Amino acid sequence: MNRNRDQKQETVNIIYASNDGYAGHLAASLYSLLENNRNIKEMDIYILSAGMSRKCQKGLLEVAETFHRRLLVAELGELRDRFPYEVDTRGFDISAMGRLFAPKVLPESVERALYLDCDTIVCGSIRSLYDTELGNCLVGMVMEPTVYEAMREAIGFERDEAYYNSGVLLMDLKQWRRQKVLDRFLDYYGSHQGRLFACDQDTINGALRGRIRTLPPKYNYFTNYRYFHYRTLAGLCRAYEEVGKEAFKEAARSPVILHYLGDERPWIRGNHNHFRRLYEYYLGKTPWKNMEKQRGKELYMQAWWIFNHVSFLCPPFRLWISRRLGMKVIDGRRKDKKHG
Repeated sequence: MNRNRDQKQETVNIIYASNDGYAGHLAASLYSLLENNRNIKEMDIYILSAGMSRKCQKGLLEVAETFHRRLLVAELGELRDRFPYEVDTRGFDISAMGRLFAPKVLPESVERALYLDCDTIVCGSIRSLYDTELGNCLVGMVMEPTVYEAMREAIGFERDEAYYNSGVLLMDLKQWRRQKVLDRFLDYYGSHQGRLFACDQDTINGALRGRIRTLPPKYNYFTNYRYFHYRTLAGLCRAYEEVGKEAFKEAARSPVILHYLGDERPWIRGNHNHFRRLYEYYLGKTPWKNMEKQRGKELYMQAWWIFNHVSFLCPPFRLWISRRLGMKVIDGRRKDKKHG
């Protein structure tokens, strides 16, 4: 699985994309990455900024300097101007699209990179992940079988076809440039009128269909999967059988990268996320250590805690609720953003 040539002297390139709104979460993720990967000799951090302020950039630079790592900011400017058509991100922040432009805005010397979402916490070494051989594939990603049927249908995916989460991307940027992958992304998104349920994620899945290497779930373990059984996930999408029960159990037991996916986020007051203390620990090491948690969702978080435990005992109940309310939550988030 790992590349054969000697990797000891190669610089490990890490990419994040963010604006001010996610800078604190990024800082916690960055601190966890650097603290648990001191043994990597050369590592550069690239921030794809969607209008991030100097103050936030300075705070992230402080985190990197604590570990004597180099941090560089690539300003994306107004992301909507980079598309030759109007885009509707369905309530997701437009900064999520920043990762698509990595091959264009980063130096050509950056030929391989590991992209991480801001809402991740790194719990161990990423060395093996970074050295994973991609072969003829253009990117390595972790499968996400719990996507809604409407999302699959929108990009022409069958029920049992592998669909991947874009929160962790092992990018072959050298090939992305050679094969004009950014043009593929823009063409694909444009062919869907610049409007997909999971904007960047659907675009990557659709445009790179057949060229995605499946990574073990320990490299992007969704925290809400703690409440899923392996058989439930495999039943949702037959392709998930490729992952295997043991790999899923290993991910739950010792995740390398945690991804705070779902509504129960550790920065919301009243949340009961099982992994919330890890986020709080690393956030406490950063200039954002006094960042207040979001208020106003305490009852909603309590309901999620009850729902998680009930649905773990009765998986069909979770799926029934998800199928009926999932897309309404997405559309509700979109409406809230428009009126916010």
